[in-house]
Amino acid sequence: MRRISVDIGGTFTDCFFVWDDTYIESKALTTHHNLALGFNAALDNACTRAGLSREEVLKGVDSVRYATTLGTNALIEGKGPKVGVLVTHGFEDTIHISRSKGYGAGLDPLKQGDMADAERPEPLVPRNLVRSIKERVDSVGEILVPMMDDDVRQQVRELVDEGAEALVIALTNATENSTHEERILEIILEDFPSHELGSIPVLLSSQVSGRKGEYVRASSTIIDGFLHETMFHALNQLSQNLRASGYEKPMLVVHNSGGMAQPNSTDALQTIHSGPIAGVGGAQHLSEVTGLGDVVSMDMGGTSFDIGLVPEGGIQHYDFQPTIGRWLVSVPMIHLNTLGSGGGSIASYDRVHHAVKVGPESAGSDPGPAAYDRGGLRPTVTDADLLLGYLDPDNYANGFIKLNPKRSLFAMEEHIGDYLDLDPIESAKVVKRTVDEQMAIGIEMELRSHGGVVDDYTMLAYGGNGPLHACGIAEKAGIKRILFPPFSSVFSALGAGNMKPLHIHERSSYIVLYDPITRDLFDDYERFNGYVEELEQRGREDLIRQGYDVSKVEHRLEMDMRYGNQLVTTAVSFDINRLNNVGDVLKVIRTFSDIYGDRYGEGTQAPEAGVRVQTVRVASYINGDVVNFESLFFDAERSTPEKVSSRKVHFVGHDEPLETPVYDQTALNEKYVVEGPAIITTESTTYLIEPGWRTEPTPQGAVWLLKGDTRPRGKHNAQPSDASADA
Repeated sequence: MRRISVDIGGTFTDCFFVWDDTYIESKALTTHHNLALGFNAALDNACTRAGLSREEVLKGVDSVRYATTLGTNALIEGKGPKVGVLVTHGFEDTIHISRSKGYGAGLDPLKQGDMADAERPEPLVPRNLVRSIKERVDSVGEILVPMMDDDVRQQVRELVDEGAEALVIALTNATENSTHEERILEIILEDFPSHELGSIPVLLSSQVSGRKGEYVRASSTIIDGFLHETMFHALNQLSQNLRASGYEKPMLVVHNSGGMAQPNSTDALQTIHSGPIAGVGGAQHLSEVTGLGDVVSMDMGGTSFDIGLVPEGGIQHYDFQPTIGRWLVSVPMIHLNTLGSGGGSIASYDRVHHAVKVGPESAGSDPGPAAYDRGGLRPTVTDADLLLGYLDPDNYANGFIKLNPKRSLFAMEEHIGDYLDLDPIESAKVVKRTVDEQMAIGIEMELRSHGGVVDDYTMLAYGGNGPLHACGIAEKAGIKRILFPPFSSVFSALGAGNMKPLHIHERSSYIVLYDPITRDLFDDYERFNGYVEELEQRGREDLIRQGYDVSKVEHRLEMDMRYGNQLVTTAVSFDINRLNNVGDVLKVIRTFSDIYGDRYGEGTQAPEAGVRVQTVRVASYINGDVVNFESLFFDAERSTPEKVSSRKVHFVGHDEPLETPVYDQTALNEKYVVEGPAIITTESTTYLIEPGWRTEPTPQGAVWLLKGDTRPRGKHNAQPSDASADA
């Protein structure tokens, strides 16, 4: 296996490089003006370690996988074309009314409770760029009002005259009958050939989302159109950069659905949060292979803190109607909670509450934290970590970035200490405690909102700053077991390398599997199987278009299910793809009951209310080679390694600094145990072991961080790997 996978974050570009039996991780600063430069720098670093040239590597690898936050950033910054929208007559204000939820969507719970002071987000589509078509399709797909071609031509011309640079067609009930949307596309192509209209994208809502719901389907397609140009040019730039170095295969783009595809089969909307979701995918694979059990993943990078849940069995949580920015959308997206807390998050004084606020504003990579000495003037989490003694100013990011403690001291004193009447060290402790509490609260909320019990979960900590703050976060969240996976500082990039070519298609389908009033079981097998076959066919077409062998395409059936009229729906994956008899229906109901009981507690099931299906979903994919993990359960006699040095380190909860031993990479060998307080410095990250915690490394490079007498978790018979690791 030879492949390159890259995750571009707000501060660092992470690269995970597999060359036969060698695994290499590397980092470079993200170059926001041209992402290809950061990609090249990270790849060149990895190639140097492998003793290969970039050209030699790109000609020899089987794939290049790419996860980016470019779409996310473009949406936040509001940088995009003028989007024109065609809707059904009478629904011209649906987008701007936004189901009356537009005031609160995308806000934190505190602000959602202050609706009187809330404001709707600035619409991506102004009212003058919305036009209506006289047509109507009912809820079962019957055409009530036929569409007139001349009416369509008139409305399209008006949008073009208004300066529309992208066209979105979102008609009512188009998921049940897309004939009218498809005819509008034909008319646009007839009346406005490419030489006249240029490369203006035209997007159909029925192709972007298969779920009912006019507003969320329209907003999904609008965001897709808004990001289309940015993503098209950026991915094309990256593709050309690869070709210039000899890579001739199509680049693969990570999707937020948990898979990947070539750019010609990727919607811009599917790239939102693709990097962090790659990390959740890596956590899922690790949990399945090693028997890790329930996992809460924690990716703390330079800009954000991403939380994902992987319950035992590897069944991921989906967001049924996720919020992107301030807009509800309707796409199958792996659930992710992102907080604006990372190493580069700026700490500031909150005059209202007379307290410290951390994030969501970030210093990024340019100018970066004050300690980077590149013009940053405000204190960040990294500056606090440096002042508290956690970081070595001469050996940060493998020595590529020299830190200046004087800059951190000045920034902390001027922006925090002077307001709170604290010295810089105490100010740094406040910043550390605040950011750890913010992230712990986020984890607790995620677990409780999804029925999780804190004691059952292992925290999987990765990202450049994960090992530095994991103890403080776990302490406040009540978690006693932390695992730093192999290659933890680039684990999201590793997760991208393990992803499959995958497409998910779904449709809203009201199906009653069990009716409590009549006590009847569902028996319309032909209708159900017809839905599944249609979705499977669409998935096959997607993969065949990218050149994959149709004989290798596999399908996984999933359904969003609920008891009676519950608001909460649960995504359930099945090992059967058809319903052919009563036994199959009972098996589906039993699977749902088992998963529901595991998630919310045995006895919470309510079949007496009825069992209903809201959405039928099919994932079509191609299996491939993955990075395997060894068992995480490793019993061995351990000794204490020789320390490299020691220094005074300040810990939250301790008035005086503690003399703390400092170890190097060799301390992460499986024959050693390191008791806190301690610091372990590696090329890519720093492990902070706070008092009361200890490390227990495993052979492949994973590191357990355990509190008190807590023991590791996992099975002994995980599949071994012969690969060597070059950190």
